[in-house]
Amino acid sequence: MQMQIGIDGMHCASCSANIEKGLKALPGVTTASVNLALEEAFVEYDESKLKQDDIFKCITDLGYKVRESVHLDEDEHIKKMHTARKRMIFSWIITAIVVVLMVPHMFFGSKIFGNMADAWLMFTLSLLAILGPGRQVYISAYRSVVSRAANMDLLIALGTLSSLLVSPLSLIVKDISAHDFAGIAAMILSFHLTGRYLESRARGKASEAIRKLISLGAKTAIILENGEEKEIPISHIKVGDIFVVKPGTKVPTDGEIISGTSSLDESIATGESMPVTRSVNDPVLGATINLDGYFQARATKVGSETFLAQVIKMVSDAQLSKVPIQLLADKVTAVFVPVILVLALVVFSSWLIFPSFMSTIGNFIYSFIPLAQPTQGLAAALMAAIATLVIACPCALGLATPTALMVGSGIGANKGILIRSGEALQRMKDVDTILFDKTGTLTHGKPKLIQIQSSNITEDEALRVAHSLEAASEHPLALAINVAARDKNLNPLPIKDFTSSPGRGISAVIDGKKYSLGSQSWMAEQNLDSSEIPQNTELDYAGKIYLADQERVLALFYVADTIKDEAPRIVQELKNKGIEPIMMSGDNPSTAKAIASRCGITEVMANVLPADKADKVKALQKSGRVVAMIGDGINDAPALKQADIGIAMGVGTDIAIEASDVTILRGDLNLVPLALELSTKTFSKIRQNLFWAFFYNLVAIPLAAFGVLHPVIAEMAMALSSVTVVTNANLLRRKF
Repeated sequence: MQMQIGIDGMHCASCSANIEKGLKALPGVTTASVNLALEEAFVEYDESKLKQDDIFKCITDLGYKVRESVHLDEDEHIKKMHTARKRMIFSWIITAIVVVLMVPHMFFGSKIFGNMADAWLMFTLSLLAILGPGRQVYISAYRSVVSRAANMDLLIALGTLSSLLVSPLSLIVKDISAHDFAGIAAMILSFHLTGRYLESRARGKASEAIRKLISLGAKTAIILENGEEKEIPISHIKVGDIFVVKPGTKVPTDGEIISGTSSLDESIATGESMPVTRSVNDPVLGATINLDGYFQARATKVGSETFLAQVIKMVSDAQLSKVPIQLLADKVTAVFVPVILVLALVVFSSWLIFPSFMSTIGNFIYSFIPLAQPTQGLAAALMAAIATLVIACPCALGLATPTALMVGSGIGANKGILIRSGEALQRMKDVDTILFDKTGTLTHGKPKLIQIQSSNITEDEALRVAHSLEAASEHPLALAINVAARDKNLNPLPIKDFTSSPGRGISAVIDGKKYSLGSQSWMAEQNLDSSEIPQNTELDYAGKIYLADQERVLALFYVADTIKDEAPRIVQELKNKGIEPIMMSGDNPSTAKAIASRCGITEVMANVLPADKADKVKALQKSGRVVAMIGDGINDAPALKQADIGIAMGVGTDIAIEASDVTILRGDLNLVPLALELSTKTFSKIRQNLFWAFFYNLVAIPLAAFGVLHPVIAEMAMALSSVTVVTNANLLRRKF
């Protein structure tokens, strides 16, 4: 059983790490992944060993809340942002008064109300900030202690409370100045809440792809119940219900039209802006827009089975997944807070036991980085310990990967590229070989009449006769002739005495004259010489259909599956990127090579049976290649699964899409190099974020420990680190 859970109350990477650890410890849980940026968890578990309520209880016991909706919708996101903003503003109003009291004392040696009066007023204001806008930090810290799962809020709580308690301590210990510490708590809280607000805004922008997709769906549906129209919530519609779609409204769910005709905007699925006409027995997709007509349809898929729901699930799965490079960051994050607590204690003790040594090291660092010059004594020990507590932030590490992954997968979804997992995103950048299935991938997948050679008859006359003979046929080759005739407005002529020889040809009488249409062998059986019409050797790969009357062969029709217009350009673009294109086809070698040559592909695998496709992929992998397979049919599914990266063309089958790592929604080859570039750029952002997150902590913690970093500056830097990581991920949008 798989389940996604929305979680409220996570503020840092330690929060998500603690929840993930708790979920994985439950009996019956096989997989658990918690995403801080999305505020969601994915759990896979055995229903016979574990109940859903047990999973929820595990989360709540750790001090967090289970959200009713899995994904945050726009209204919920705005509400959370508004709350964070109010707390930040309230905290800064308090801090502004603290600064007014603190600055004259620090820089001019003067006072506002009196030496101790100013200090105790700052103490009171800091306490107000703790009990007011900052109270959620301390509630979260308390819960983390109770649940034995320390988080970032605990570090902030200890740092601010330590600085606050110095004021009453100064009454006992004479070498501590209350002025030096009384306002620090309020200032730390303000920077912390500011960082949390800015981070929330940036995270919200990173996760907007899911919210946009959710907003595309209809909220209600009009169904027919006992012949009367009734409006119901979209969640109440069932398979088999008859729903009504009026002009200008969204189709509520996937279905099949049973009456009426209309033009629909299906751009969310196809990417094409031109409307399409749908009539009786045609399928319709939920969330597409009915432009002008009125129709009734029967629901065929509802809820999580609809096209839109599947797209949302694929994007969400990608954002919840983890890339292999994230594993190191996860290991560090899992032990980060306990390690920092021990380190802060060591720092405090070291300043008391070895004051000269710590001060000497601090002064040496200060000579290179003149931030704050270390002092000695209890005041120096407190300053260094508090700075160490608040500077150490695992948030940047926890946000480095998921935010970049969210932005990258969101960009892909907007472009029509669905990436199933973070691992696929990381692996895609290493692809050096792309294996193209021919039909439906490089070609349109539908036979087309590409040339007519005629003798003793015009091409249009030959096409009209062939169309008349094939007008009622559904055979793919016949359809190619019929489509070509209709494009030229050639109407079929009446026929009689129609006969058919399956696999060979057909014949009928038109205007008193007998005509035959079929293969070369069918002509030979009727003693008709097909050599009268010379063949075009450049079209040897095409299917050949001959038209004859009772005396001679009149015309030769070349029918073939045509390559997509963009195929040669895309193949060349991949070559320019250093990627080797290979075409795989079930056609004979001459036909396969002819089509591959027109696409610019030199390496061809022909006569490949469906069952052998996966083996061909394996052989390439054994030779050391990193293989991406692109296909669209059921018979491509094993090869898509075997490949390092399986890319399914979205116009193909559900099975192929399910087996793939990447889905190109509208079957557009132009999106293949774009998907590869998106992978490269997204992974580059992940590496940048992880570098800066690690680098920040490696540099900042020693500065704090040796007294060079004032606690307020430390908190500013801590808040800035998380915001920087998330903002850097959002910069990815500028490249696409």
